[in-house]
Amino acid sequence: MALTIEVLAMLAFTLLAFWGVATWALVRTLAQEGEKVELLRHQDRLDTYSPRALSDLREWIEENPDDPLADDARAAYNECVETLRETDRHYYDWSDEEVAALERV
Repeated sequence: MALTIEVLAMLAFTLLAFWGVATWALVRTLAQEGEKVELLRHQDRLDTYSPRALSDLREWIEENPDDPLADDARAAYNECVETLRETDRHYYDWSDEEVAALERV
């Protein structure tokens, strides 16, 4: 039983799409991790949250002060704030104004 052209074309497309997306994701991830390694070599610390994520974390802390995980969240938030203040290069797109406006919780 021979496969038709349509079946072979769909097989080729599926394999190309799968391996193409997988390869792209791998290359992109490795490039991002390479950036992080360079930052760690340069300054030994790395900002752990993007501006939006840190804002969301602060909002969660303020809305859930009695949650059992609130202390851990405060520590993570404060550590990121200190890292941003003490380092000159950041992985995420932080402006100087955003960093200056941050306060510890």
